[in-house]
Amino acid sequence: MIQQALRSGARQAVAQLRAMAGRSAGKQVVIIGAGPGGLATAMLLAANGADVTLLEREDRVGGRTSSLVMDGFTFDLGPTFFLYPEILAEIFAACGRRFEDEVDLVRLDPMYRLIFESGGSILASHDVDKLQAEVARFDEDDAKQVPAFLEANRIKFDAFRPLLQRPFASLRDLTHPDVLKALPLMRPFSSVDTDLKRWFNHPQVRLAFSFQSKYLGMSPFKCPSLFTILSHVEHGFGVFHPIGGCGAISQAMARVARDTGVDIRLSEPVARIEFDGRKAVGAITGQGFYPADAMVVNADFAGAMHKMVPDRLRRKWTDARIEKKQYSCSTCMLYIGLEGSYPALHHHTIHLSADYLDDIRAIEDQRAPVDPTLYIQNASQTDPTLAPAGHSTIYMLAPVGNLAPDGGPMDWAEAGPRYRELMLNRLAGLIGIERTDLDTRIKTEHMITPADWATRYAIYRGATFNLAHNIGQMLHWRPNNRFEDLERVYLTGGGTHPGSGLPTIFESARIAASLIDDDLHLSRQGVLS
Repeated sequence: MIQQALRSGARQAVAQLRAMAGRSAGKQVVIIGAGPGGLATAMLLAANGADVTLLEREDRVGGRTSSLVMDGFTFDLGPTFFLYPEILAEIFAACGRRFEDEVDLVRLDPMYRLIFESGGSILASHDVDKLQAEVARFDEDDAKQVPAFLEANRIKFDAFRPLLQRPFASLRDLTHPDVLKALPLMRPFSSVDTDLKRWFNHPQVRLAFSFQSKYLGMSPFKCPSLFTILSHVEHGFGVFHPIGGCGAISQAMARVARDTGVDIRLSEPVARIEFDGRKAVGAITGQGFYPADAMVVNADFAGAMHKMVPDRLRRKWTDARIEKKQYSCSTCMLYIGLEGSYPALHHHTIHLSADYLDDIRAIEDQRAPVDPTLYIQNASQTDPTLAPAGHSTIYMLAPVGNLAPDGGPMDWAEAGPRYRELMLNRLAGLIGIERTDLDTRIKTEHMITPADWATRYAIYRGATFNLAHNIGQMLHWRPNNRFEDLERVYLTGGGTHPGSGLPTIFESARIAASLIDDDLHLSRQGVLS
């Protein structure tokens, strides 16, 4: 109670300082989208003196990092792995708050279980000795390589981290000393799988250290080798579960943003951005006009450009060019509230298809794999707040092809029910019960297909992880954080630099906030500077 009182007093003090500083006379920033990037940008800008309005089309904050609540069960809508909390802790600290006071994190060990349909499994642990013992069951020589592989990727991560923390606007930025130092370690024309062959012989061991490319919606056979650093992010920093789910992080960010003075307006979609020439001057919603000295777009990049910005104003990122770009895979989702507890089903389980290559080919052909890789989360075994007593929240995700511009080969009205059957059959096998028994235990369920991502959630082509992360769509080749086609428009989220995934989205927010700070001279008026 004392800590709560202190935090409440601190919030009141901040509000009083804001009022004394005359925030109504400050620079006005409008942010479109209350996803993690928009929330983090709002927190940082408000803490530095801006007058921030955050417009969100949904009735809750978080975007894809929000909670889906049904019949007493709570599910994460999108991300479930929480990695590298240090970045978000620094953002909270910049607002005068302690992240650990706002969100209760549990570090998972084992981090997840990998099941190979072709045989065998690995319990991934941040304890290197345990991890080596798991790998040794496949190949003893590969197990000996594990410490050196993780250390090499720690070095690579440390070299590449400065590149994730600053903007890239042109080819000139590639000559920065940080880039030149990191380039030899990046092996930019090598894939994740090719790079792993330098370390591991067994294909399943390589798969265990490369499936993380799915975080980016890409195949390990095409994802640039840079992203072997994801293994270090997992094993070096840990995999965490926030009590209440990842949606609880978005809710905590919204609390801090509001305490710092951000006006968050829910259920208020933006119809369009208003321009004076190419300079953004405000946003128009059904409630009226919001003037802006700076406009931040946290909505899905391609979808937002199509909907909110006239094509004639865009020189580089025209509708035609956006259509030609490469996009990540989509996902088919199933959220199940289930009677019973299932301790044998780990918090995170990845069930890898026996024909992983065929799985990837189907996704690249914009189809749904016949025998998909499947991710299953059983978070209620760690976090009992997510389900009624004696029940479980089961989250299931299958990577599938995104939607072609002409609709493509998939009819999800037909494929959705078929995929539901496939996913439930797999779940019944994993928890060891008959499928008919499983059906009687389902108390609530919800399904999201690629078509739903596109229509219900306004994600271009249903590409859940946004623009693909091939080498030609990274750094300055990705839409810039200070958007190059327009004036006073800034981007945050997975569609801009440095890319998809919560840690990099938070970095995009820091980059965008810093650019706006420089352009609007916010530091001169920020009471928390």
